Amino acid sequence: MTQTINKPVIITSLGFRKGCFAYPRRMEYGGKSYDFIDAGLSCVVRQGEKLIQVLTMTDGHQQFKLRSDNRGGSWTLLTMSA
Repeated sequence: MTQTINKPVIITSLGFRKGCFAYPRRMEYGGKSYDFIDAGLSCVVRQGEKLIQVLTMTDGHQQFKLRSDNRGGSWTLLTMSA
């Protein structure tokens, strides 16, 4: 079951991929902390000067789809599924 969230989240730990793209390693949402087990799958979309990164992450139990609008500066939780 996939739940649409589309709300900002707090990323408390980041990792970096080749090309200096940030990815979340730990996220806080709804009073809970989620530790991601790998760098996930990502897609980078470039619109002029703007970069948008969409990632699919897992904590081993649930899957999360996140979007970064600012090279890892701000994150939005798009969906969460069990």
